[in-house]
Amino acid sequence: MNKEFKTIVLGGILSLILTLTIFTGVNQNEILTNANVEVSNTKIGWGIKRNDNNLQPDLGSTNKSLIDKYNGIAMGNNEEKVIYLTFDLGYEAGYTSKILDTLKEKNVQGTFFITAHYLNTASDLVERMINEGHIVGNHTVNHKSMPDLSDEEIKNELMKLNQAVYEKFGYEMKYMRPPRGEFSERTLKITENLGFKTVMWSFAYVDWNEDSQPSHEEALKTVTSNFHNGEIMLLHATSKTNSEIMGQIIDEARKQGYEFKSLDMYF
Repeated sequence: MNKEFKTIVLGGILSLILTLTIFTGVNQNEILTNANVEVSNTKIGWGIKRNDNNLQPDLGSTNKSLIDKYNGIAMGNNEEKVIYLTFDLGYEAGYTSKILDTLKEKNVQGTFFITAHYLNTASDLVERMINEGHIVGNHTVNHKSMPDLSDEEIKNELMKLNQAVYEKFGYEMKYMRPPRGEFSERTLKITENLGFKTVMWSFAYVDWNEDSQPSHEEALKTVTSNFHNGEIMLLHATSKTNSEIMGQIIDEARKQGYEFKSLDMYF
């Protein structure tokens, strides 16, 4: 192939690329720019403003819009009396078996967000969760605030735990909950790109302090007075009180006309 012919061929290829670019209205520089758009890493702490009379709480329009933008979950449909039960588990305090017993008795499926420490120290309970139809969610390897981590560190925190669970049980995680409820637009974007759905909550209460557990009466009043349509309820399975009132929570919710569903059944 002589030099002149090479020039003609190359020119034709470049002309074709230019024509396609103009025809589709796509700017090559825009493609590169959009692929590397930097988003805010301002740390956001998830918060809720509770409502009276079993109305859905105010999740904060700005924060909620960010969760929605990256296909996360914070609260369900306001038209249906459904509650989604979720638990956070960084370590095993000895109460999860009792909670699982109650859920089995009441025929309720929940979602348990675990860390690597929990997987390594209570793998028998994780296996039971899976076998009994519950969802096991990703709460990261080390429970660190995600906005404080680099992109690669976030990837490792999520994917290494996912891989460990898959290797043990052949189970693929698809939901995650940011440790401490802290996130940023950057972390939401990375999480979605890795294939996980971020799950926040529309109810939580101070139940995590083992040394200062609420009474049964106090806990029941707080939990049941805040039932609402589409509720994503966050409880900690490290709570002795929660393990002892779990059945009463479920019974009272059903008495008020609520139905418990797995996240998989709606989202």
